[in-house]
Amino acid sequence: VQLQASGGGLVQAGGSLRLSCAASGNIASINSMGWYRQAPGKQRELVAASGRRTNYADSVKGRFTISRDNAKNTVTLQMSSLKPEDTAIYYCSADVTGTYGGYGVTHSYWGQGTLVTVSS
Repeated sequence: VQLQASGGGLVQAGGSLRLSCAASGNIASINSMGWYRQAPGKQRELVAASGRRTNYADSVKGRFTISRDNAKNTVTLQMSSLKPEDTAIYYCSADVTGTYGGYGVTHSYWGQGTLVTVSS
């Protein structure tokens, strides 16, 4: 399974960006998809995830919206009112069940990361 993320870039504070991620490969079902981010010198943290429930980091609630297109195996993160502290590499993730020899096996996958830079 491959996750291909796109949409990062440079934006001024208060602006908006849209990140997209598409999953492809041996996919029987996708249990959840989400976005994490890692700022320089900090640990990777959850930004938003969509599975049985939708979860957001407190720091992005009301500003970011996650959405999925299950038919296309894609997840999108709409980011608004961006702040300099949102600057980070954003990673797409997915928990995917594939079929291997007639059995369903679930793995977690990561995309390659896309850089979001918010200038003040």
